[in-house]
Amino acid sequence: MIWPSNEEMEVKQGDIWRLFREAQHNILYLNKQRLMAIEELNKANREKQLLVARIKHLEAEKQAGVGKDKLSVCWELLLRLDSLVLTGMISTGEASDLRRLVMDQVVGVADASNDILQKNDAELLAELRHFSDRSKKTGFRIVHICTEMEPLVSVGSLASYVTGLSCALQRKGHLVEVILPKYTIMDLDEVQGLREIDAEYYSYFNGQLHGNKIWTGVVHGIGVSFIQPLYYSSFFNREKVYGYSDDFERFTYFSRASLDYIVKSGKQPDVLHIHNRETSIVGPLFWDIFVKQGLGGTRILLTCHDFDSQYLEQPDKLSLCGLDPPKLHRPDRLQDNTKTHLVNILKGGVVYSNKILIMSSIHSKGRIIRSFSHGLEHTLSTHKDKLVIAPCGFDNSIWDPSKDNYLPENYSAEDMKGKVVCRVALQHHLALSDNASAVLVGCIITEVSDIDLGNLKAVVRSATRTGVQFIFMDISKKSSKDRALEFIQELLKDENVRFLNEHDEALSHLVFAGSDIIMCQSFHDPVLQVPLKALKYGAAPIAVTSTDTTFRHFVDHNYESTKFSQFISSGFGRLSLSQALGEIENNPSRWKQKIMDAMAMDFSWDAECYDVHVSAYTAIKNL
Repeated sequence: MIWPSNEEMEVKQGDIWRLFREAQHNILYLNKQRLMAIEELNKANREKQLLVARIKHLEAEKQAGVGKDKLSVCWELLLRLDSLVLTGMISTGEASDLRRLVMDQVVGVADASNDILQKNDAELLAELRHFSDRSKKTGFRIVHICTEMEPLVSVGSLASYVTGLSCALQRKGHLVEVILPKYTIMDLDEVQGLREIDAEYYSYFNGQLHGNKIWTGVVHGIGVSFIQPLYYSSFFNREKVYGYSDDFERFTYFSRASLDYIVKSGKQPDVLHIHNRETSIVGPLFWDIFVKQGLGGTRILLTCHDFDSQYLEQPDKLSLCGLDPPKLHRPDRLQDNTKTHLVNILKGGVVYSNKILIMSSIHSKGRIIRSFSHGLEHTLSTHKDKLVIAPCGFDNSIWDPSKDNYLPENYSAEDMKGKVVCRVALQHHLALSDNASAVLVGCIITEVSDIDLGNLKAVVRSATRTGVQFIFMDISKKSSKDRALEFIQELLKDENVRFLNEHDEALSHLVFAGSDIIMCQSFHDPVLQVPLKALKYGAAPIAVTSTDTTFRHFVDHNYESTKFSQFISSGFGRLSLSQALGEIENNPSRWKQKIMDAMAMDFSWDAECYDVHVSAYTAIKNL
């Protein structure tokens, strides 16, 4: 028997090891490909789930919009009455009676109105005159004269406020109308029954009467009138709403035109609700010119979202809308407190309104007068009995975990099982470890310049070492995005940190639902409403400031503050991130109860915000 030589044995062994290594390499490669295929499949499934949720959401919205509700139909009818007045078919007195009839008989009129609305003006008038029953209307008739309304035109918090409050008021039996400029940039797709009234009406400006077109329609069941200037057509034919050197002239024209339209159409609202500096001029215009033109029963309420924008103008500009400059350029009227050679339009709104609502979720009346009045401290102190603090409301028709179609499973304060499902879905979607004991923290970035990034980085690093997971959502403007991305790059090396650079509506809902804590930049957030969304979805809102490494925000303690402020100050407002994490770890049952109690709180438009406004309307009507 011939044995192979040592050299031949070494060659064979080398071949065997080479084949083994190749086989091992192929196995590892195939396994990697298998894992990639599984990840792609999981990603496709997640995208499918989000797509299905989006489809369900759109279908729900579509179903909600199928057919006209009774209030929308009645508003179309009321707006048709406006056109009958402007075309001279009926008097303002008869129009007032017919409006009252429609308002008092909402159900009966609406049931017949689908057919009535198809009739021409003469037939419509004949049909309305057949309704003879009367009943006393207990709700208020409110007309907003404003410059924004969601979803038509939205720049800041005013837009969602006007729509949210108006819808809440109408749900409780009040009748609300909104008057807006007809901007060319306005999104009119959401306007139901948009029509142009076939008649011009005239308003006074700069010594002459000028023609305007009126358009009417219904938005979310709210009657809306749009004023389109003809001679001054460039006033609202621009690329943006604010920020022009002639803003005072633009919105003074609109304010005067709105009052002329109200008088011409025979409207007799209980309350004219005006907003910020843009329509504050309505106050002096109303009391000096219009109150004696059939509006003796009307009162003025001014809402201020802040006092840092006031319109300081030369006194003679007041004559543009028909006001008397010498009469108003006085310390107790429109004269600015600091620059006494100028008039202050927002100050005029404060002085000439029967009530002033200051929108602030956190600060008290005293704190606002002392620290946030921007030169109006003396005026606000003088009129402090007219000042009322109100919180913004919250749209829980869209943000509600118990019926949110974006979520893989719904949940509520009574049954929190679905929140666990949402948490796992979020972790899988972002390829985070699905460790059930890990605390998940969402961080909503709206403006990087307001954050001490160094301190924020230190806090995140400290927390991730204990297994805390962070999800950063950047919804800031482009100018801030680069800084946010630069800041987050180093943190992204941590396996417990994820960064979402693009807005995704479905994923945004899932972040709130899957998080235990939501870090927000302020508890006063009327635009994005991050703290309110966090509370509703069972996540603790912890506010971040630019000077504290543990994300604290101290709220103002004062009995003349909102219920929301009092709730926050007694709980989450006192907590830093590290303290919140400590409570979760050391007393989980107490923390869970705290979260469920917060979820059960009602901060919607129908709650405190509604109550404060109706109380204010009632007070000024009793004057």
